[in-house]
Amino acid sequence: MYTSILPHKKSEVAPITLDKTGLKEEIARLKKEKNACILAHYYQEADIQDVADYLGDSLYLAKVAEQVTSDVIVFAGVHFMAETAKIINPSKRIWLPDLNAGCSLADSCPPEALSALKAQHPEALVVTYINCTAEIKALSDLVCTSSNAVAVINSIDPEREIIFAPDRNLGRYLIQQTGRPMILWEGACVVHEAFAFEKIVKLFQEHPDAQFIAHPESESAVLDLAKYIGSTSGLLDYVQNDSAQKYIVGTEVGIIHEMKKRAPHKTFIPAPVQDDTCACSECAYMKVNTLEKLYRCLRDEAPEIFLSEDLIARARKPIQRMLEIA
Repeated sequence: MYTSILPHKKSEVAPITLDKTGLKEEIARLKKEKNACILAHYYQEADIQDVADYLGDSLYLAKVAEQVTSDVIVFAGVHFMAETAKIINPSKRIWLPDLNAGCSLADSCPPEALSALKAQHPEALVVTYINCTAEIKALSDLVCTSSNAVAVINSIDPEREIIFAPDRNLGRYLIQQTGRPMILWEGACVVHEAFAFEKIVKLFQEHPDAQFIAHPESESAVLDLAKYIGSTSGLLDYVQNDSAQKYIVGTEVGIIHEMKKRAPHKTFIPAPVQDDTCACSECAYMKVNTLEKLYRCLRDEAPEIFLSEDLIARARKPIQRMLEIA
């Protein structure tokens, strides 16, 4: 069992009679027929990762979305990721297998509330984590991902006040790494906050040869235990290149599928969570997308992401600044 972030609602659809192999064959056929490519995040279910044309973290997928030449991008991720692809490449049609694939972190930062905070600090520069809505990006001066957040913060005039939103845990980590004081929005990813400090310590005792690695969205006490802290792509590179043979992995469990591919001779243990009924942390928003829904999306050409030209123009500026820094 897993600790899961529940989607807003479940979609009611008629069942598909194709088996897994048939679904994959149809997905491949429809991609070619409709000149589409599939972008997938590492936290997607394994079958979706395996059929993706591009698999990566938020920064990599943003770069890919800017450069793809296909007519359609099918984004197997969550809503803010599909929005980002539309902002970066508005001439493309962007399809998302399920519009209910949201994000607890993005939901924690309403635009009107961030606008009020900006009004209290009119001279502050606003940096937002890419895990936010298009409206929040439009209110920002810079966007960052966990891969480039340190570089983005270090690019800012040392005398400039900074508001960082929406993830307080990533913000605290960045303060520690850069030495820059920041005003932090009190949002968090419930998946990464679910890890249990005491259980991780106990797991260390059971596996003294293991290294604990963690994503910076985790709470500070958990990060203090980590041998390595990094983005999803950073964690993957680390386990591939590091000499250890066993890892306790402190991020969404979906990443372990790719870790096993890159380092099949190594052992990966999901970090335990606070809920005693669960073994590891899984984001149900990410898992809202399924192979069947991906097939339906390609077949029906829906759901599709639509944003106004004005919103795209305003949200694109801070993303472009990020990509230039990255």
